[in-house]
Amino acid sequence: REAGSKTIGLNIRLPFEQYPNPYITPSLNFEFHYFFMRKFWFAYLAKALVIFPGGFGTLDELFEILTLAQTQKLAKKILVVIYGREYWEKLINFQTMIDAGAISPEDLGLFKIVDSPEEGYEYLREGLTKYHLDAERPRGAGEKAPEIAKTNP
Repeated sequence: REAGSKTIGLNIRLPFEQYPNPYITPSLNFEFHYFFMRKFWFAYLAKALVIFPGGFGTLDELFEILTLAQTQKLAKKILVVIYGREYWEKLINFQTMIDAGAISPEDLGLFKIVDSPEEGYEYLREGLTKYHLDAERPRGAGEKAPEIAKTNP
């Protein structure tokens, strides 16, 4: 908001946490009761996600997006930055998943783990330029809206 842009907030109603942050444009602050609806809108609206250390909800949201990307169910590339290598590598051993055949080595390309804001910014700048450079434009009459997922016949 400080740069003059609008920001969207997708909050979840919980009994013990999750309040809107002050950077959200007030008219674009949406509150959800169900996690699945919040994740749907993340996938629909996002061009990138930055994941910080968190609990079960954070893991749920992270793996939802990674699973959709891995199985090619997203109609667009969503960049995923995972912040805090030490935390995440203690929590999830991706190499163990590869060794067990649960994911392929290529799946590690679905996200980037970073340790500094600068590293995350550079990854996002490059990826957003590569995958999302075309500014969103108004749709013409009869032009289809973007889809959250693609289906193969």
